[in-house]
Amino acid sequence: MYHSPSEMIRYVALIALLFPLAACSVSEDQEVAIGRQNAEEINAQLPIVTDPTISGYIQAVGESIAKKTSRSDLDWHFYVVNTKQVNAFALPGGFIYVNRGLIESADRLDELTGTLGHEIGHVVQRHSVKQMESAQKANLGLVVVCTLTSICHSGLAQAAVQVGGSALFARYSRIDELQADSEGVNVTRAGYDPQGIPDLFQVLLKEREYQPSKVEGWFASHPLEEARIQRAKDLIAQQRLDPSQRLIVDSPEFHAFKTRVSELPAPPPPRQLPSDQQE
Repeated sequence: MYHSPSEMIRYVALIALLFPLAACSVSEDQEVAIGRQNAEEINAQLPIVTDPTISGYIQAVGESIAKKTSRSDLDWHFYVVNTKQVNAFALPGGFIYVNRGLIESADRLDELTGTLGHEIGHVVQRHSVKQMESAQKANLGLVVVCTLTSICHSGLAQAAVQVGGSALFARYSRIDELQADSEGVNVTRAGYDPQGIPDLFQVLLKEREYQPSKVEGWFASHPLEEARIQRAKDLIAQQRLDPSQRLIVDSPEFHAFKTRVSELPAPPPPRQLPSDQQE
C-alpha cells in the first residue's frame, strides 16, 4: 500500500500530537492544535461548501451562539458539508460541521440553532478531549487516522466521507448527548428559542421511519430516543423563560439561506480509495 509524502507527513504530525496525550491531561492549546489538524484532514476529504453567502451565514449564526458560552475565547469555525446525509459533528477546539441534509430538513431557524448549540455543547464540555484522555495509547492514533485520512485500507476513511459525520470518536455516550442538549438549550443566551431542539429530534425520528438511510449517520453518532426528547423539553421548562422575552424562532434570512443551500450543485459521490490502497 503506497502513501504519498504529504499523507505520511500528516500522519506523523497527527500521531505526534496524539500519542503524548493518551491517559494524561490535554491542555486547551493541545486541544485546539488537534482540532485544527483534524479539520485540515476533514476539509481535504469532505465536500466543504465554499459559497461565501452560505459559509458566512453559518459562521455568523454559529458565532452568535458560541460567543455566549463559557468558551467564548476559542476561535470558532463553522462549515457546511455538501452531502444529503442528515448529520452534524464537532471537533475539539471549536470546529463545527453541519451537513446540507440537516439544513434542508430543518423547518425553522431555531432547529438549526438548536443543532449548532448542541454541537457547540460537545466542545464546551470537552467530550472528545475526555475520550482522548482516557483512550489507550495503542488505539488512539489508529482510530483517528483511520477515520480521518485515506492512509488505512480498511474502508473506514470511505465511511467517514459517506456519512459526513463519523469523524473522530464516532459515537458519544448518552450522558455526553444529554450534557450537550443542556448546553444546546442555552441558545436562549443568544436570543434563540430552544424549542427547536426537541422539534428537530421529532423530525429526525419521523425521517428514520421513511428514509432511514438518510439519517443513519445521525443515529449512529447521536443516540436518540423518545425519552431524550422529553428530557430536552424538561430542560426548557426548567429555564423558566420570561414570557415577555421575544426569542427568535424563525427568520427570512434563514429561509433565504436554506434556499441557497438547496440550490447547491448535487453532492459528489463518496470518495473511493485508490486501487493501490484497497485490500
